[in-house]
Amino acid sequence: MIFIYHDYGGTHTTSLAAAYHLNKLPTHRKLTKEEILAVDYFNQLTASDMGKLIFRGLDEDGNPVYTVGKGNSKAVLPAMVHMASMLQDKFKNDEPIIFSNTSPTVPMMMSIGGFLSRGLKLDVIGVPFLVNGAQQCCRTIYELVLHTKETAAARAATDSVIILDNQHFKRRRQ
Repeated sequence: MIFIYHDYGGTHTTSLAAAYHLNKLPTHRKLTKEEILAVDYFNQLTASDMGKLIFRGLDEDGNPVYTVGKGNSKAVLPAMVHMASMLQDKFKNDEPIIFSNTSPTVPMMMSIGGFLSRGLKLDVIGVPFLVNGAQQCCRTIYELVLHTKETAAARAATDSVIILDNQHFKRRRQ
């Protein structure tokens, strides 16, 4: 299986999701500021990174985990899904590809922090908002990762491309 977590910027909730997926974060409590800021790529990507698949590592089963930021484009995800399907058909690949949307987990604090920090380059103001937002949604992101893994395992035998919009996680954040 290939896991791809995606959202608007690809640097906050996707980074946390990849870290949870790869067992790099504690799951039994709220994350500390230091843990959040130490996550690979957290608040590090820029607009020039939009649409780039970033390899985050191999999970405990040897499955690659990637993230991608879509930016304002409504075409990035459909293009990636179409390309994945086309390549699987052409090369008779039976490796399922799972696209999991982390956007529904984003609380308002994280949106504000991301805009201030990444959009306006005001890290001094934006990072505290980002940390607070990450602390608000870290449990929900962990649950989303568990859901992603469980759904992938259940559907891998029948679906070559699995798209999880995860909208049901909206009501759980915060």
